[in-house]
Amino acid sequence: MPPQKTQKIDLSTEYPCPCRRRGALVPITLTEAFGCNRCQQIFVVEESGYVIEQLSTSYPYKKAWRWTGHRWNTANASLGESYLPVALGIVLVLLIFWLPLALKSPTQPIIIIFFALLALLLVLIPPLIVWLAHRR
Repeated sequence: MPPQKTQKIDLSTEYPCPCRRRGALVPITLTEAFGCNRCQQIFVVEESGYVIEQLSTSYPYKKAWRWTGHRWNTANASLGESYLPVALGIVLVLLIFWLPLALKSPTQPIIIIFFALLALLLVLIPPLIVWLAHRR
């Protein structure tokens, strides 16, 4: 499916909330902002009217969305959204470099188990860090 074209955000129109499915973004009078009637979040219109950005003090990174006419698409991809390629790269590096080292080592199974556990930790720690950083 081809990506949908981004539409300019009309400051006098109600939109669905990008955070909650049941909420609606209601324009805040005399501002270039919207407020959700369900989750009480405030969103500011940015970049000449094509992007809304969530105002929040609890997140270190700002979330932004673009309106396609039917739904919101995230404006800035984060590590959490692109984790799969990073994890696959780590696994490939481990298979290419560490597996031959583990197999060439003396025939002690403890060394192979050590390399396997170390590889597992290196693959599991990044998603744990991302999950801890982005949970509510």
